[in-house]
Amino acid sequence: MAKGDKINFSTPSGFPEFLPSEKRLELHLLDIIRRVFESYGFTPIETPAVERLEVLQAKGNQGDNIIYGIDPILPPNRQAERDKSGETGSESRALKFDQTVPLAAYIARHLNELTFPFARYQTDIVFRGERAKDGRFRQFRQCDIDVVARRELSLLYDAQMPAIITEIFEAINIGDFLIRINNRKVLTGFFKSVGIAENQIKSCIGIVDTLEKIGESKVKHDLEKEGILEEQAQKIIEFIKINGSVDEVLDKLKHLAQNLPGTEQLSLGITELETVIAGVRNLGVAENRFCIDLSIARGLDYYTGTVYETTLLGHEALGSICSGGRYEELVGVFLGEKMPGVGISIGLTRLISRLLKAGILNTLAATPAQVMVVNMQEDLMPTYLKVSQSLRQAGINAITNFEKRPLGKQFQLADKQGIQFCVIIGSEEAAAQKSSLKDLKTGEQVEVLLENLAEEVKKRLT
Repeated sequence: MAKGDKINFSTPSGFPEFLPSEKRLELHLLDIIRRVFESYGFTPIETPAVERLEVLQAKGNQGDNIIYGIDPILPPNRQAERDKSGETGSESRALKFDQTVPLAAYIARHLNELTFPFARYQTDIVFRGERAKDGRFRQFRQCDIDVVARRELSLLYDAQMPAIITEIFEAINIGDFLIRINNRKVLTGFFKSVGIAENQIKSCIGIVDTLEKIGESKVKHDLEKEGILEEQAQKIIEFIKINGSVDEVLDKLKHLAQNLPGTEQLSLGITELETVIAGVRNLGVAENRFCIDLSIARGLDYYTGTVYETTLLGHEALGSICSGGRYEELVGVFLGEKMPGVGISIGLTRLISRLLKAGILNTLAATPAQVMVVNMQEDLMPTYLKVSQSLRQAGINAITNFEKRPLGKQFQLADKQGIQFCVIIGSEEAAAQKSSLKDLKTGEQVEVLLENLAEEVKKRLT
């Protein structure tokens, strides 16, 4: 780089960074999410940001959104170090694009150290090699839970997922939302019953999954383009449009299954859906929080049963704010045995970006400090330090202003950071073991004994 050339220090496209107020919001939401996850017994793990490419491409993930090129290539002067490690530059690696496939590899690596069913949560960063645009990132935080078992996994674990989603979003207080539930066996069973060939079902599911993005007529067009007869395409459209209350949809599905040929898989999917809905109700989830939506397909290949998508009512354009489902064979790709699992995922970075832009969430104050002890005169700094420490020991976040400046400027500094209270101690107050407590929100200022200061602040905190 030539002398005098300017360094481009802008962030790479699609890789976000946060102001303090934004990061504090993320941490606040993470605390809520973690607390709910742990209340259901989920335990935290972390998997590497980098995985072997063959792991990430397992079970149908062919690399459309994988960021490649993470190879253990060392400079020539460290060649011997690489040779000694046994690594070779030809071993392809990439950044993980979700948490589910790495979870499967994690279980395979630690099979004998884990107990099953294994319920874990992760709040790691993942990476997607997609075109960066508003609300879409190449690096983002994803909050996942999954339960994985050996051989059999109760459908009541599927029922727990809507209960967990409900608790999280009610605690975040983002407004009304709807958890839309379906079962892939219902979809594939119906496709088979109307004569869709086995080798066409995968593409049909992918097309149905785009209904909300492209509309009914385009879905029908795309189905016919895949070789589906017009009559079959129309039946699929009519099927995924079945609506009503949960019980009404279930009744319509049962009636339909009685009048179609070869409906074993369809009937199994309906039975599973009934079991999950009963569990959701027994867990106390309000009826207005969930529904059956037969258009929900979840395009990823590894989903085999229950699937979920959550929509924020009145803000449907935001897309799904939490999704997931059940899979039967994902872990078996690595171990060669049946290990069913079910999980959900919240793309937290994307969610925060969307909710902030829509005005549904607001950032927090730039600092967690609730009180600033202002600097009236340098010789009283020992008193300011002691008072600040006493506030912290009482569980109040406090900062001490070490720089003496006009009192109005100190108030402005506190207000700009979102600090509600300022503690003012001059010579007279120090001698009398008193302070003035100023509430920057209301403008009120009261005199308080230092021994009562923490109690007074706690009483006034809003």
